[in-house]
Amino acid sequence: MIGLALVALAQYLCGGASAGEALITNQPADSLSIVDTGTMKTVADVKLSGKPAGIAMSPDKRFAYISAPDGQELIEVDAVARTVTRRLKLGGGPLGIAAHPTRAEIYIADWYAHKIAIIDTVTFTVVAEIQVGQSPSGLAVTPDGTRLISADRDSDQISIIDLAKRAVVATVATGKRPFGVTIDAEGRFAYTANVASDDVSAIDIAAQKNVRTIKTGRRPYAVALASGRGFVTDQYSGTVTVFEAATGAVAQTLEACDHPEGIEADAAEAYVYVACWGDNIVLKIDTKTLQIIAKASVGDGPRAFGKFLR
Repeated sequence: MIGLALVALAQYLCGGASAGEALITNQPADSLSIVDTGTMKTVADVKLSGKPAGIAMSPDKRFAYISAPDGQELIEVDAVARTVTRRLKLGGGPLGIAAHPTRAEIYIADWYAHKIAIIDTVTFTVVAEIQVGQSPSGLAVTPDGTRLISADRDSDQISIIDLAKRAVVATVATGKRPFGVTIDAEGRFAYTANVASDDVSAIDIAAQKNVRTIKTGRRPYAVALASGRGFVTDQYSGTVTVFEAATGAVAQTLEACDHPEGIEADAAEAYVYVACWGDNIVLKIDTKTLQIIAKASVGDGPRAFGKFLR
């Protein structure tokens, strides 16, 4: 028993005890709900400010980086200690956020200034800025860390950014008003949820070409990928559209909740988690059976826009 206790303590000190958690930004509540994804219970609430929306995790999953549009800042939260550790004033309208898979860098989309800020998380300073299209929203980094994709909502396009050069190398037309963007595990395709055309665009990143359009429910918000399928939160339909990634064919439409928004698949691709803005809950969906198997209560107005699992 003593040996097991020592192992548990060591895991906690290394951050391992907090594995299997969803960190949910609650925008109106100005808080972060931490949900144990095994029990589907909220185990902690961290008070924030500035109407938090976007979220990304550090490569080791120890820290959460959160955009606060009303506060015009970046908030760093120690996910193990459950405390706010640093804040960085940015100005403008910070919204979408992504983390580099290996480097100590965070990328934040400024909705109003139409640019991406690059933040060094060691010095916690802005080290570069890149101009993109109008009203950049969702951001995603390729698994190899070479490219950043920005969904430029009001330009109906994505920008493909070379992170070594700190420059846009291409733009690709999407459906109308792309918001969330997700990249597959191979780094080959980017998928945008297009809120004004009720569809998803599948973009071949290397070819810099929009290769497929997938119809969804009303006002799709974001996309998750798991088990060869795409899962799309349809805000206005209250559904999750499930499509086959290889063909784009819609496999099923799941009745979900009131205004589903943030969505992410776990590392094993066994479950997809959905933040429900209107119901103040998080759903757990089995990716094989396509059934909702659990719900967790969280704070008011969960958004969870980005990568929120650890």
